[in-house]
Amino acid sequence: MRVLVIDIGGSSVKLHLPGEPEPLQIESGRLFDPDTLVTEVRQRAPADAYDSVSIGYPGPMGRTEPVGEPGNLGEGWVGYDFDAAFGKPVRILNDAAMQALGAYDGGRMLFLGLGTGLGSALVSDRVIVPLELGCLPFTDRETLAERLGRAGLGRVGIDEWRRSVTKITGILREAFVADYVMLGGGNVEQIDALPSSARRGGNDDAATG
Repeated sequence: MRVLVIDIGGSSVKLHLPGEPEPLQIESGRLFDPDTLVTEVRQRAPADAYDSVSIGYPGPMGRTEPVGEPGNLGEGWVGYDFDAAFGKPVRILNDAAMQALGAYDGGRMLFLGLGTGLGSALVSDRVIVPLELGCLPFTDRETLAERLGRAGLGRVGIDEWRRSVTKITGILREAFVADYVMLGGGNVEQIDALPSSARRGGNDDAATG
């Protein structure tokens, strides 16, 4: 089966077409809604080029569909009929969980996605547990997502941001009794020295997942 993979992010969407070595990018943002996504994808991916669609969704997920709107995109995702819009079978998974699945290398793995916000998931014995660790407090005035996300990087600078990543990675690894932490997302490239027991992943893991 030829699968079209759509990895939705707060600033861009990566479109992995079957048989193509590199993904296409679509600009997203605060006004980006599901109708816009479908229109943009149809312009770039002919319907006869794929048999099904896999979507990495940057928001709260139920068992098979979004149950909450993403905080950094437009609205209308909850209840949207993606199967009808694409005319193909569609599978939707939290974007962090999809990257985590692609990066998983056995054991108990905690995934932290360093992107627009903070994506997170736990994979244990091949069972994926989506998490929302970004809402946890970093200080009295900011959450983990606000410190470790793109805005936090710009606000505190690269050195302090790296120290924050190292600190939180260690705390969360201990809390979840993880064998290792997989750091992914677009900003993992900003990490020079990996924290203890951490590994480097990337957005391309979403296509594998």
